[in-house]
Amino acid sequence: MNTKKITVKEILIDKYADFKKKYWYRVPEIMREHVDDLVTKAINCSDIKNGFAEYICEDCGEITKVPFTCKSKFCNRCGRLYTLKWAEKQQQNMLRVGHRHSVFTMPDELRNFFYSRRELLKELQDGVFNVISYWYKKNKKFDYEVGVIAVVHTFGRDLKWNPHIHALVTEGAVDKNSNWWKSVEYIPYPFLKKAWQKVLLDIIKKHFNCYKTRQIISNMYKKYPKGFYVNAKRKLDDTRQAVKYIGRYLARAAIAEYRIEKYDGDKINFWYADHDDGHKVRVTMGAVEFIGKITQHISPKGFKTVRRYGLYSRRKNKISKEIVHLYNFIKQMSIEKFLRDKKKITEKKKTWKERIIENFGTNPMQCSRCGTEKILWKIWHKDYGVIYDIRKTRNMEDILYEPVNRTQIHRKIIQIPLPGV
Repeated sequence: MNTKKITVKEILIDKYADFKKKYWYRVPEIMREHVDDLVTKAINCSDIKNGFAEYICEDCGEITKVPFTCKSKFCNRCGRLYTLKWAEKQQQNMLRVGHRHSVFTMPDELRNFFYSRRELLKELQDGVFNVISYWYKKNKKFDYEVGVIAVVHTFGRDLKWNPHIHALVTEGAVDKNSNWWKSVEYIPYPFLKKAWQKVLLDIIKKHFNCYKTRQIISNMYKKYPKGFYVNAKRKLDDTRQAVKYIGRYLARAAIAEYRIEKYDGDKINFWYADHDDGHKVRVTMGAVEFIGKITQHISPKGFKTVRRYGLYSRRKNKISKEIVHLYNFIKQMSIEKFLRDKKKITEKKKTWKERIIENFGTNPMQCSRCGTEKILWKIWHKDYGVIYDIRKTRNMEDILYEPVNRTQIHRKIIQIPLPGV
C-alpha cells in the first residue's frame, strides 16, 4: 500500500506546463490570466525562496524560518485555512438559533449555461433567497424575514462541472411588525422544488433567449413536473455546527488530497464516495486532464462565493442579533447562560501559532534545545528584500504598542533604513 502523500502541488509542478500547451484554448479567455496567477501561487506556496519570517531563540540561537503561503483558495493547504478563519469570524455574525442546510441543484442539461457565463452564478444565489423569502411574502397574514447565507459550489465528487447552491437558512424569522423572533416551520418540499425550477429557468431564459433555449426550458418543465431537486433534510441546532458545516463548501479545494491514491507521473488514481450507497468509486485519468478538471472550478476574480441575505445582510444583522439575544434570554431565563453564550461568539481571532498548538499540540516557536519562546528576528521577501530586521530598529514592543493604526505600523517597518536596501 502506498503511504506517501500525493499533493496537488506536486502534480501541478510536473504537468501544468503540459496542460497549458494542450488545453489552454479551452479556458475562457477572460479567465486565463486569473487561472495562471492562482496556479502559479499554489505552485510557489511555502517556498522559502519567495520569502520568509525568521524567528530566533535569544538564549541558544536556534533559528526557525517560516515561509510565506500563497493564501489562495485554489491551494489545498491555504483554502482549508481560509475556511477555518471564515468559520471563526462568522461566530460573531451568526444568530443563536437553529438552521437548516439546504442544497439547490440543477439537471445536467443546464449546467453549461453557467460555465460560459460564470457571473450568472450570483443570480443563482439571489434566486435561492428569492425562493425562500417569497414563501413568507405570499402568506399575507405574516410579515416575516429570515436569514440566508448562500454559498456557490461548482464541483461534484467526481470533479465534473456541477454548479449548485448550499444555503444556511434560519429556522425562524423576525416579525417585522413587532420586531420579535418567531419560530417557523420549514418550507414544504413541493414549493421549494417548483419555485426553484421556475427561478432557475427564468434566469436562463433572460440571458440566453433564443429558440433552442426556449425548447430546452419547455422540455425541462415536462421532464421535471415536480420541480428540480432540493435537499433540505439536515437540521443544525447548534450555531457552531452550522457554521462549520457550511464552511466545508466555502473555499474547499475541488479534491481533498487524501482521496488521491496513486500518481505515477502520468496518470492519477482517485476515489469518491457514491451519493446513493456510499461505496467508493475509483477513477483513473491523465494528470493533464486532472489539472483541467480542478482549474475549471476557479471562480472569477473578485467573485463572492458567499452572499448574505435578509437577517444576515450587513444592514440588518446587528439588530437581528439583539432581537435573538433578547428572545433567547427570556426563553431561558438564565442571565449566566445568556452572557456565556454571548461571550462565545466574541472570541478573538487565532494566530497561526495558536492553530498549530490546537491541532498538533506543539508550539512551533518553542526552542527545541532550551524551551525558550523564539522572537521575530527578520522578514525577507524576494521582491523587496529585507523588510524587517530587529537589529536595525527599536525594540519591537516600542513599535507595536504605540497608539497608531496598522497602516502606520506597516509603514514604519517597511521604511526601516537598512544598509544596501
